[in-house]
Amino acid sequence: MYEKYLTQLEEAGKIRNLKERSIHCYKNYISYFLNDVGKSPEELTCQDVRDFLLAKKDSGLKATTLNLYNSAIHFFYRNVLHILWDDTIVPRMIMERKLPTVLTADEIDRLLDAVDDIKYRAMFATMYSSGMRVSEVIHLHYDDISRTNMQIHVRNTKNRMDRYTVLSERCLDLLTEYWFAKGRPRGILFPNQWTGSYLTASALEKVMRQAVSDAGLPAKATPHSLRHSFATHLMEQGVERQYIQALLGHRDPKSTEIYLHVSNKSLLGIQSPFDRKEGAGHE
Repeated sequence: MYEKYLTQLEEAGKIRNLKERSIHCYKNYISYFLNDVGKSPEELTCQDVRDFLLAKKDSGLKATTLNLYNSAIHFFYRNVLHILWDDTIVPRMIMERKLPTVLTADEIDRLLDAVDDIKYRAMFATMYSSGMRVSEVIHLHYDDISRTNMQIHVRNTKNRMDRYTVLSERCLDLLTEYWFAKGRPRGILFPNQWTGSYLTASALEKVMRQAVSDAGLPAKATPHSLRHSFATHLMEQGVERQYIQALLGHRDPKSTEIYLHVSNKSLLGIQSPFDRKEGAGHE
């Protein structure tokens, strides 16, 4: 019923060079929205979006998901239906800023020890030692690993900005062990053993959940916690924020500031004023 509009949405995404994953998500959100509202697209208004989002909020959807709907519908209204968007009627919802789950160095070692498959152990070690995202480690190629410069070339990033990050010697040893054990892959570094193509994020998440359980780690730990742990531990080592920002590939410095809140303040040399020495003057 709405196929014509979904095709136009796909074309609008392609002409703006959106990633295929983004276009696919937009189409899913818009399809759900149109079927839920049940009106002809030409009759839609911003009030329809407002009513839709409020109903979804009442049903229990979180602000993160609701803002994804907001972005998709906004894109659809502006670029396909050419309907004027009103932010006062359909504002983005305020996000809850929860602190990320960070593992200690000992917990990282316990996690890796709990992973039997050398491939996934090497992937998790790469994420922690270099701060890479799940999607980035999945898309690594053999040639992205530079033994000479001890660097990893990170491509296919979330914000489409290639970057270099550090290659740990300990991680390189594990990657080398994996490479010889799994047939010396020359293209995709961590291919799916059945198809030879890229692994899915869900495959890593499944292995991570099992390893977290086996190692007795916090249940909230996810593959992305390894990236958080990398950044937090660097900050605790005294590495300056701009370097951490570059290694993580953050465009906005504010994205890196979150790690100030989760790092161990004692390691940063900060002392509470309540711990002042006895006999010190009180003013």
